[in-house]
Amino acid sequence: LLLAETLRHGRTAGMRIACVPLFSDLPVVLLSVGLLVRVAHLDTVLGGISLAGAAFVAYLAVDNLRAAPPTPSTHRTPPSSLVRGVLTNWANPHPYLFWVAVGAPLIIRPGSRLAAALFILCFYACLVGAKLCMALTVGHFRQRLMGGWYVLLNRLLGSALLLLALMLLRDAWAFLTR
Repeated sequence: LLLAETLRHGRTAGMRIACVPLFSDLPVVLLSVGLLVRVAHLDTVLGGISLAGAAFVAYLAVDNLRAAPPTPSTHRTPPSSLVRGVLTNWANPHPYLFWVAVGAPLIIRPGSRLAAALFILCFYACLVGAKLCMALTVGHFRQRLMGGWYVLLNRLLGSALLLLALMLLRDAWAFLTR
């Protein structure tokens, strides 16, 4: 999504997507900590999240597969790129899996609150920092990637998103049939 938004709408849209975890992860973290308390329902919850994620990622894939080269009027950043990123993050089971399996246990284990705070700070600095670097790099080379390259890259990204949607659908099936 970060690459597609950066190619389609420019560096600013990509930077917005890069910052999505700063806006969307608090509910994910809180839900993950809550899920640790109720592990028995984990498969159903993750199955539902995977199914919703598969549907939303498939929608994004089709959007990329249909992308035409931008016209001057579409070069502006759409106001919905941040919302689109938040919805994508909420529908993606991977943040939930990370926070249930790794993040939440590190935060709630007995020990230093300072260590937990430093973990969260370093984690988000690296996550958002890496995504910002990608958005800036793709944004810098965006003009060279327009025209036929733009359509080709969007089709490749759309195909990758479609593959991810199928993988999420497979995961949903596995979670829901256990």
